Amino acid sequence: MNFNTLMPERLKIYYCKELELYREYLNKKELPKAWQQLERAHVLGQPYPFQHSEVHWLMLKFGIRIKSTKEIIGQIPRLLVGGVKSFVGRIPVGNTGGANVPPLQSMPIEKDILDIIDKVKIESKAS
Repeated sequence: MNFNTLMPERLKIYYCKELELYREYLNKKELPKAWQQLERAHVLGQPYPFQHSEVHWLMLKFGIRIKSTKEIIGQIPRLLVGGVKSFVGRIPVGNTGGANVPPLQSMPIEKDILDIIDKVKIESKAS
């Protein structure tokens, strides 16, 4: 079994950029764009317990902010279990993390996010 703990620094740069954009859009009250950045951060952070849990925490707070009972209720089990599933490498790849999608459903990854993941993998192998 493969245990994941730390996100590679090369990938963390992209993950943090998505969260930075999330906060920018949130501050501008551009909520659909803010949510999209959280989904993108989720896809990048999903294999890593700390980042995976962080995104679900932010999604829960977002649900509270927009007063979405569905999102709040949907995020609680994801927050409790997501990091553990990442740690043991049992995640539904590409899942965007919101309560609008089944928590165990794998999904296609957007091309630019897939390109980032592939680039980081190649760079990691080269070093």
